[in-house]
Amino acid sequence: MAAAADLRGALGEMIRAYQDRTGIRVIVSYGSSGQLTQQIENGAPFDVFLSADWRYIERLRQGGHTVPGTERLYARGRLALVASPNFPKALRSLSDLQDPAIRHLAIANPDHAPYGRAARQALERSGLWEALQPKIVLGENILQTFQFVQTGQADAGLVALALVLPSDLRWTLIPPELHEPIDQGLAVLRRTPNESLARDFAAFVLSVEGQEILRRYGFESIPSVGQ
Repeated sequence: MAAAADLRGALGEMIRAYQDRTGIRVIVSYGSSGQLTQQIENGAPFDVFLSADWRYIERLRQGGHTVPGTERLYARGRLALVASPNFPKALRSLSDLQDPAIRHLAIANPDHAPYGRAARQALERSGLWEALQPKIVLGENILQTFQFVQTGQADAGLVALALVLPSDLRWTLIPPELHEPIDQGLAVLRRTPNESLARDFAAFVLSVEGQEILRRYGFESIPSVGQ
């Protein structure tokens, strides 16, 4: 299975529940949604793809890489502003990033990471993108970006709420109107030799139980999913 890096915690819990129920072992490769999409287009042997951006699922569908009819939205992600454990102040809004004490601001690479694109949009709509350019450091995916902040390599970051919630770092939600919705989608992939099992796991993600796990990690439900 291929999965967006923001799912590390939630999907780990989901897989444990699924394996306990079925006895079927699930192996995951995490990364940025854009890079995983390229791997799938180049023939990577994944059974299911859980993307952090519906547009990548649509791109794969149009390219003939998905099993028709399995493409579904499964959650909406939220973007959070987080301070490193070494930073002495709470960060309450994006304007706080102008503080000279913040030397490095971590975001995921906007070219292929949906949360990075959302971070850039939020900074642009706040009129801060150009001013903060000298501070910005890019992670290859949102998990690496969060680790920059967690380890103090960056003083602050714009990251997935799902990664922040299990930590003890201080955070604040970014208003959703500052960026496009982070609507996340999944699909069973055409090259899978395990279509029945792949469909079963996808159904588990969309089930009431799967959706409840996602909500505990800060994901929002998409209407009609998990009902």
